[in-house]
Amino acid sequence: MRAAAVDLGSVRVGLAVADELGLMAHPRPAFSGANRPGLLRALARFAVEEGITLFVVGLPRSLSGREGPPARRAREFAAELKTISKAEVILLDERLTTRQAQRQLHERGLDMRKSRDRIDSEAAAVLLQGWLDSKRPPDDDA
Repeated sequence: MRAAAVDLGSVRVGLAVADELGLMAHPRPAFSGANRPGLLRALARFAVEEGITLFVVGLPRSLSGREGPPARRAREFAAELKTISKAEVILLDERLTTRQAQRQLHERGLDMRKSRDRIDSEAAAVLLQGWLDSKRPPDDDA
């Protein structure tokens, strides 16, 4: 199984892909979020080209855990993506992924202005890495 993550935004949609071993998430260039039907078709093509069988879609919740309009939008998008791509689609809480992504980019020496085009895909990579890590068996050496 090869997985990808989507960080849904209205301007840019972040994308990350797991390596062939399912160990590491790697950011990919973001897609435009302006044309939803075009975005869905592009992700379906991407799934075929890259052998993606599972999409992890970020579910935006408030810090209290409540779901608002952005979460409803993500749920609708996930259902549409599942239909058009024929891949499995799961929703995963994305609270604080953008903040963690900003911190990681800052640690690499990129300021907010320079990282603007990369933040969404970096957030998708944080989301996907969390999912990949949760699927890994616990380390017996701990």
